[in-house]
Amino acid sequence: LGIGDDCALLAPGAGMQLAVSSDMLVEGRHFLSTVAPERLGHKALAVNLSDLAACGAKPLAFTLALALPRADEGFLEGFARGLFALADEHGIELVGGDTTQGPLNICITAMGEVPVGGALLRSGAKPGDDLYVSGTVGDARLALEVFRGTERLTGRDFDTVRDAMERPQPRVALGLALRGIASSAIDVSDGLLGDLGHILRRSGV
Repeated sequence: LGIGDDCALLAPGAGMQLAVSSDMLVEGRHFLSTVAPERLGHKALAVNLSDLAACGAKPLAFTLALALPRADEGFLEGFARGLFALADEHGIELVGGDTTQGPLNICITAMGEVPVGGALLRSGAKPGDDLYVSGTVGDARLALEVFRGTERLTGRDFDTVRDAMERPQPRVALGLALRGIASSAIDVSDGLLGDLGHILRRSGV
């Protein structure tokens, strides 16, 4: 049961657990004020789907809490277009949330399902495990430094790193494929060394 009642109702499949992740994006801290609304809608959902992917969970649905300084039809149209294009790509629906007036702030809670005992956790790493990273490390940070004026990139090179910053691609298929294979996993959002440190501490290795 989705939007229309006080609560959404979700029923994971038999033998499945519900995986839940929330991420908040605040203007000026997590995204630039100049970002296109369509890209912001994509990113807001993508960072949550990435967390589900890191746990090996298949996305089911999501909620959206949105604060806006003022009602802006143009912004909302672009934001919704980016948000729902990615939702449709993964076959999930918006099932609830809230809106209010205030500084631009986006909070999405994504829910997925994973077999009982099959979730990829930060605590499963063992001495001798090999370490793998998908994608290209550092592209989004490089784009941020270009916007800050500390680095220079133009043309296709800049477009590539800008996409990594503004339109990240959640590795949902990879997360599902790694169930039963990977001993541990994490979404790299704070930098490779910082997030690897989370695994090491949780796993005690």
